[in-house]
Amino acid sequence: MGGPCWRLIAGGAEIRVRAQPNASKDAIEGPGEDAAGQTFLKVRVRAVPEKGKANAAIEQVIAKALGLPKSAVSVEKGETQRIKTVRISADPSIGAAIEALLDVR
Repeated sequence: MGGPCWRLIAGGAEIRVRAQPNASKDAIEGPGEDAAGQTFLKVRVRAVPEKGKANAAIEQVIAKALGLPKSAVSVEKGETQRIKTVRISADPSIGAAIEALLDVR
């Protein structure tokens, strides 16, 4: 598998996420990799991909999984793409929680 799909940045972390809207349930599926070797965290949401509904659902699912308030998670890049960059505002110890999230099987 390619490099990690997340990195620590000033004020928190960024995670590369692959969104799957219109899913049967909201869930974090764990890590994945595309044909180019880019790694990402697979996130399924029931929301439809219109007017930011799926992005808001992705923020909520990730925030809940990491035990953070929804306001601490935001889609930074790729609002209309399947692959998104999600910013997490937290202290550097969030890295351990993200690693645990990626370990989901």
